[in-house]
Amino acid sequence: MKLLNPATTSLTFFAAAAFSASASAQVTFSVDNGSAAVGTGDAFSATPITEGDILTPSTGPAPGPNGPALAAPTPPGISISSGPGGLGLAAWGGCVGHGTATPCPIELDALSYGNDARIASTTNLPGAYWFSVDEVARGMPGSPLPPTVFTEGSLTGAFEAAGDMFMDLGGAPAPMPPFAGAAGNTGMIDGNGFISASGFVYPGLGLVEPGGLWPFIGDDVDAADTDAAGIGFPVFFSLDSAWVDPVLGTPLQGSAGAHGFVGGDVVATLAPGGPPVLYAPAAALGLDLTGPGTDDLDALSIWENGFPGFQPSTTDFGWFGATPSDMLLFSVRRGSAVIGMPDSRFCIPIEEGDILSVPLPTGSGGCSPFPSIWIAAENLGLQTMRSGTLIGGNTGDDLDALDVRRPLGSDCNSNGVPDAIDIASGFSSDWNVNGVPDECELISTAFCFCPVGSAPCGNPYAPGGCENITGLGAILSASGSGSVLGDDLFLDVIQMPANNFGMIFMGPAMIPPTPFGNGLRCVGGNLFRFLPPFVSNAVGSATVGPMVGLSLGIPGGAILPASTWNFQAWYRDPGGACGANSNASNALSILFTP
Repeated sequence: MKLLNPATTSLTFFAAAAFSASASAQVTFSVDNGSAAVGTGDAFSATPITEGDILTPSTGPAPGPNGPALAAPTPPGISISSGPGGLGLAAWGGCVGHGTATPCPIELDALSYGNDARIASTTNLPGAYWFSVDEVARGMPGSPLPPTVFTEGSLTGAFEAAGDMFMDLGGAPAPMPPFAGAAGNTGMIDGNGFISASGFVYPGLGLVEPGGLWPFIGDDVDAADTDAAGIGFPVFFSLDSAWVDPVLGTPLQGSAGAHGFVGGDVVATLAPGGPPVLYAPAAALGLDLTGPGTDDLDALSIWENGFPGFQPSTTDFGWFGATPSDMLLFSVRRGSAVIGMPDSRFCIPIEEGDILSVPLPTGSGGCSPFPSIWIAAENLGLQTMRSGTLIGGNTGDDLDALDVRRPLGSDCNSNGVPDAIDIASGFSSDWNVNGVPDECELISTAFCFCPVGSAPCGNPYAPGGCENITGLGAILSASGSGSVLGDDLFLDVIQMPANNFGMIFMGPAMIPPTPFGNGLRCVGGNLFRFLPPFVSNAVGSATVGPMVGLSLGIPGGAILPASTWNFQAWYRDPGGACGANSNASNALSILFTP
């Protein structure tokens, strides 16, 4: 096995880099060579998008059925370029700006940041596996929670499934042979967020729905990651092989060979700008055993253990061992030589819709040198040649992208239904697409702090508002959620002068810090006050709320779903540093959800 180049990798670097991403949820993805987005200017800098770039929705996922009117799709933004400063693919310079469906060896086939959730032996509830399919996918009918691959797929004439992401419906714990689980899937992220041809609406990426078979005019989600940990380096990915698609008759781009790899390899770019290096060779995954470039890895999920190189699991759930292995799950593209070969776990033919893992060692019951099936495609509601249930085609459904989400089974609103099902059914909204019902979390941003350089009269206090007569600054925080229906949002202010009057005010706009008594004001627009004023207690604290209910008595200031309001506390500060008798806390921006 070839490990990462020791000159560019160390335990310290890998452990730090793998988990240094932003703490906010973010959906990132790539599109394939034939997508409408290729060659168009991205939303952030108007740089032409390539099929090797890692993209993100420019305005966040569009709201689903519980949201307001949907805006027209907008181009995604490039989150990590495939070229300089990004993945460092050498062919980028000759591909940037090329048109849709013109050959270019830069196709990104699979994506992970190495921080996916580790699958435990008891994980059997819905939503552990999120995935996408390609434009030919049909899906199996009968999944109980539409929209599904079947309702959005080619067999129904919707042709929209390729732009969407779906989740599994759970069942028996993995590993799962065919039909071991609650066979089916449900749509979680739509291509454009508009009502689909099947009549469903769910959060969208702002893409153009495919709308037909090749040559289609639309976008195909070709790699994706939806982790709450966000994005960062290292980036793990695969590139594509160089054969002709057996169904569409279109050539693959050969991006792996153009950069010194094969389509079955997992490679990694450790730091912005690259270069990419080999992480897990195809042979270690049980691929390319019939010759170099004969298999193509098409979906990827990784939990990296922090040690240099790839340590495959020799036992099930070895990623929880005393010296944990890496967790690496993947799929293969149709046309791969390994399809139809016996897997090393169940000894059944491998299909392009299966979630696979590394081969089981012969001493651990492995019955072939090929990959082991982790989740059989039938459990995801996908058609296979193996099961003899093909409808409308002679090949199985192709798994295009894969992400393993946080441990499932959470029921944060205590309604007896797993959170993932609440979200999928529309009972709960999930505007930031992080898998947590909005009524269980607060989508907020703190701002308007008072560091050195911003204080109006030499009274900085970096963690909150400007310093008051107590020698500290007031800190505004929130508890509860932003759910309008739940109405459990409370604002808490601490570190004010004791036994003094104060008031919460809100406005629709963030403005640059403006001197405001002994402090700063950063909330603007049409301002609304919450009355009556509060009085701080003996330790200078106060709580106001629930805010939604209080706002209903403010003409023009009622808090409604889909609105964002900015809050700040004003309070008396007699004898403060600037000679004024008032001061202000930091500010909070809060998104309100249904």
